Amino acid sequence: MEKFQANEHQHIRYNPLKEEWVLVSPHRMKRPWKGQVEKVAEEEIPRFSPMNPLCPTVTRPNGMVNPDYKGTFVFTNDFPALLDEVPEPDASDDPLFQCRPARGSCQVMCFHPWSDLTLPLFEHHEIKAVIEEWVKLSVDLGSKYEWVQIFENKGAMMGCSNPHPHCQVWASSFIPNEPAMKDKTQKNYFKEHGSPMLVDYVKRELEKKERIILSNDHWVWLVPYWAVWPYETMLLPKRHVLRLQDLKDEEKNSLSIIMKQLLTKYDNLFQTSFPYSMGWHGAPTGSYLKSDQTHWQLHALYYPPLLRSATVKKFMVGYELLAQAQRDLTAEQAAEKIRSQSDVHYKLSPKTET
Repeated sequence: MEKFQANEHQHIRYNPLKEEWVLVSPHRMKRPWKGQVEKVAEEEIPRFSPMNPLCPTVTRPNGMVNPDYKGTFVFTNDFPALLDEVPEPDASDDPLFQCRPARGSCQVMCFHPWSDLTLPLFEHHEIKAVIEEWVKLSVDLGSKYEWVQIFENKGAMMGCSNPHPHCQVWASSFIPNEPAMKDKTQKNYFKEHGSPMLVDYVKRELEKKERIILSNDHWVWLVPYWAVWPYETMLLPKRHVLRLQDLKDEEKNSLSIIMKQLLTKYDNLFQTSFPYSMGWHGAPTGSYLKSDQTHWQLHALYYPPLLRSATVKKFMVGYELLAQAQRDLTAEQAAEKIRSQSDVHYKLSPKTET
């Protein structure tokens, strides 16, 4: 029998952060494909629209008027999923019908006053301003709530209803499922090995260099060994950092640089404004600020849905919903494809005359 090759033969890979397996089927990349691979015609987004509730000076649906902001702008979500003052449910002794209190706050953060910009087209100082606001929100909300989830849904494909550079920040009185699992797995790893899982992981990845896309003095951007989405990536600091507010100023500067690079490469992959859901995970806050959280390591996750082109999406259906996650493109192949993209955004590249 021929020797196993990861880029040729099916296998399953383990995600130690979530205690889950993903089926990798690289041989499926050889199957015939007749779908379109051309880039999608991009929508012309006006820089300002009085109908866009995220623009400066516009009146939002609840009657509040946005200020004429020039940088970042944060406001409480007009339709929040979490409120702070709500009645608590009655306790239940039935193991099949459990219910617990849930309190929280939902904020919207606009990155920039212009609707026609996205983060890869920002200047470095503008991305740094976004990072500083993330830190401020993490501190302010984290002083009261157990978990602060910063996340950005970019593009209509990811359910973003307002074409304007922005993210959301949901703070909750409980630790949600994904970070709760990561808290458990990182704690178990630390007890067994005496070091944080993701700190060890970054060191191993830097040695192997198979899935690294970009790195600088302080940060590493890579495709995780256990990635599920075709072009899923993870952004991690090189040193041990618990939370965004623990970053040094030079690390925030460095983060703004690598964010612009990575998002430019994403856009260049299919010459489109690359859709994704991204978010930050770090040590829990609230009451956890008083306890030892050394097992945690700060990291950002990017989950893009695109598979073969700007218009072909990866769907999690069938086997993925009923059995386990499955991917065709290996993490190594995905990393190489992203890594090979230009550092110059396609919208800023000189046009070739034909």
